[in-house]
Amino acid sequence: MTAAVPALPPEGTLGLIAPAGPAELDVEKARQWMRARGYDLHIFPGVYERDGYLAGSDEVRLRDLHAAFANPDIDAILCLRGGYGTPRLLDALDFDLLRANPKPFVGYSDITALHLAINRYAGFVTFHGPMLNADLLGGKQPPTESSLFSLLRGQRGAGSVLPHPMAYPLTTIEPGVACGRLLGGNLSMIAAVMGTPYEIDADGIILFIEDVNEPLYRIDRLLTHLRLAGKLAQVAGVLVGDVAGVDSGALARLLKQTFEPLCIPVLAGWRSGHCDPNLTLPMGALVRLDAGEQRVVLEQDVVFKA
Repeated sequence: MTAAVPALPPEGTLGLIAPAGPAELDVEKARQWMRARGYDLHIFPGVYERDGYLAGSDEVRLRDLHAAFANPDIDAILCLRGGYGTPRLLDALDFDLLRANPKPFVGYSDITALHLAINRYAGFVTFHGPMLNADLLGGKQPPTESSLFSLLRGQRGAGSVLPHPMAYPLTTIEPGVACGRLLGGNLSMIAAVMGTPYEIDADGIILFIEDVNEPLYRIDRLLTHLRLAGKLAQVAGVLVGDVAGVDSGALARLLKQTFEPLCIPVLAGWRSGHCDPNLTLPMGALVRLDAGEQRVVLEQDVVFKA
């Protein structure tokens, strides 16, 4: 079972890093947003940098990530945005440092590479959830914020059903119940790190996938890649998040074709990823997926009160 991390206290400091792409940040708006919720914001230097399609050089982005984990005054780490760049950091990560300083780490999209690596080699829960610029400061619907803070503060522990807004109906692709560690993220990124030491450990997991700007045939290609690599045969169940830009009916048919032969539960339409709202999911945490009842239940505490 993947280890829980210290809970985010009611007051404290959130660290902001940019391990992937650059973005313009309204610093005063960001600080005011955090202060309104009881937190200080520590902005690491790379957030202000730009190196083409990267937020600073690999050295700057890696240094900020390590510094955010090592700093005892930082209670949780948020990412500025996704884009591109996190895989370039993987073989230089100091997993001993991360393992010695576990804390909530939040992001999605390109940040998937860090979720996979941290879960595999540092062994603690991370959070597939909103990033500062596009999500928290971008005016996304209230469940985006409440989903994040309820998990980070420990308001949802073992036995809790992860809430999903009724306004967005879920689709049962294959009914059934399965338990396993929830792991995954952006489908393109999961496929991109296949064949590396950081590829997804799919044995008995509940696989979570989401994506954006990928046409249906490319989603098919990515899933086929995972199938041919033997990963899909290892998973216990599948939770499909938002696949932005793809017709839901066509996606459901593809998911049925892909997963029906495996006889595992598959639930689609979870509002996590490049969508509004963007709900937070605990990566590496033990969960129970009930695709027929359309529920995801935490089977472990994901944070602990210090």
